[in-house]
Amino acid sequence: MTHLVLKSLNYLAQRWRWRGARFYLSLFCCCLLLIVGCQPRNSGPSPSTTGADTRLALGTTGKVRTLDPADALELFSGNLLYNMGDRLYAYKSGTTELAPQLATELPKVSEDGLVYTIPLRTDVVFHDDTPFDAKAMEFSLNRFIQNGGQPAFLLSDVVDSVTAKSAAELEIQLKKPFAAFTDLLAFSGLVAVSPKAYEIGPGKFNPSTFVGTGPYQLVDNRSDSIRLDRFDKYWGDKPTNPGIDIQSFTSSANLFNAFRTGSVDIAYQSLNPEQIELLAKAADKGDWQAITGPGSNITYVSLNLRDETLKKPEVRQALALTINRQLIQNRVFNGQVDPLYSLVPSIFEASKPVFQGDDQDNVDKAKELLNKAGYTTEKPLEVEFWYRSNVPSDGPAATTIKAFIEKELKDLAKVELKSIESATAYNNLDKGTYPMFMLDWSGDYYDPDTYIHPFLDCSEGNVEEGCKEGATVGQGSFYFSEKMNQLIDQQRQEQDPDKRQKTFEAIQDLLAQDVPFIPLWQRKEYAFARPDIQGVRLEPTQAMPFASLSRSAT
Repeated sequence: MTHLVLKSLNYLAQRWRWRGARFYLSLFCCCLLLIVGCQPRNSGPSPSTTGADTRLALGTTGKVRTLDPADALELFSGNLLYNMGDRLYAYKSGTTELAPQLATELPKVSEDGLVYTIPLRTDVVFHDDTPFDAKAMEFSLNRFIQNGGQPAFLLSDVVDSVTAKSAAELEIQLKKPFAAFTDLLAFSGLVAVSPKAYEIGPGKFNPSTFVGTGPYQLVDNRSDSIRLDRFDKYWGDKPTNPGIDIQSFTSSANLFNAFRTGSVDIAYQSLNPEQIELLAKAADKGDWQAITGPGSNITYVSLNLRDETLKKPEVRQALALTINRQLIQNRVFNGQVDPLYSLVPSIFEASKPVFQGDDQDNVDKAKELLNKAGYTTEKPLEVEFWYRSNVPSDGPAATTIKAFIEKELKDLAKVELKSIESATAYNNLDKGTYPMFMLDWSGDYYDPDTYIHPFLDCSEGNVEEGCKEGATVGQGSFYFSEKMNQLIDQQRQEQDPDKRQKTFEAIQDLLAQDVPFIPLWQRKEYAFARPDIQGVRLEPTQAMPFASLSRSAT
């Protein structure tokens, strides 16, 4: 059990280390634009200018640590795997409806919810011409589990065995029922990989190569650029372009300038709020296209229930009531985020805005709760609020939250802001170092469970001492609730969608009552494309498909 907990804590730290820091780059970049705009063009792939069947150039600030699906957890790496590989299941374009990909139909699930039988395609080959079959899929999933990479726990925690029953049939046995398992199988890293190109064994990763079955194959991978070519033997619909050239820029300012001067056709992940606003205004004039969609990344505050000040639920409830999310939305982010009133983002039907209410009523209730907890103007609440110093949006947001709390509660509360570099913070969260800490999170698969279980589940603990082992320890909250644990297990095992929806509602109601976390905002996704680029879209699952991209004929 201790080994699993340590593995889980390492996973949480790696997620935040690679995902959290990329949310928004420094606000000073707005000034830097005046300088950068006068500089020569960035070097990199030059977009073609004629013909519909030409290569396209995409610019990003995303960094690729690894392309090995058994070890990749970063968002941009996941998007590349999404385009280079195939999974058993994917989502129909523009929807959240699951559809077979390497499978030929949705799985047959045993009555006890433990055995998934999946029929497979027989007309598929890998990029190295190795035939795909159930044995290859068995190899790929077992490798994902056994090599021990960052995302390995996604399967190892729930899967008991993976077996090829025949060349065209796969059987997966679970340790216990998991209602979101088919959605989990659509996770970007659960792609089929060639058994000839990879090995099974702890730490045996191929970070610089990728050999899968998808519509694109990797032909060049450098520190600042990646080249993908259309895979002509692909079993499905072929991409509408012959290939994609990806340029990784060192800053959002360089990406902004490269797109504005025409060095890249598409700018995607990540620009800061000022740059997005400038490009969006130019898009309104017809200079280029702006594509936007709801995001899956959420920002929230973790409350340490071991902290003497925050042990009383009235205090946590009062703090939650005095968060003005719309003020943050407008003052810090220029409207480029949406207020978040639950840990489950609004992209899911199961989301229930349990923290929403009238601002003035909320302030009045907060005052009553603090008085009930024993705080007065002579003896005010004093609490430390920590944020990440290297995530520039955190500072302005924390300052806004502090100012609003102290303004509305007057002498009833004092908030002391403190900051620390994110990598150090992630290593200390499970030690109970911080009373309140601002963090962000992106789900791994398209199901509300990925915003519930990694936050609220506790495998060992009690009400008096809090959580000793479990997800809430890694989050720095130490929240323990037997009722919450039961509700989480219930939603994970419930196969009836309506009953599962009601369980999610009960979970969120309990979240608002116990307040181990305070949700703040959810990010919107943005991409910008030259006027002649067609087929740019951001899927509800947050992926950008490359296969639909093309340049209109001139």
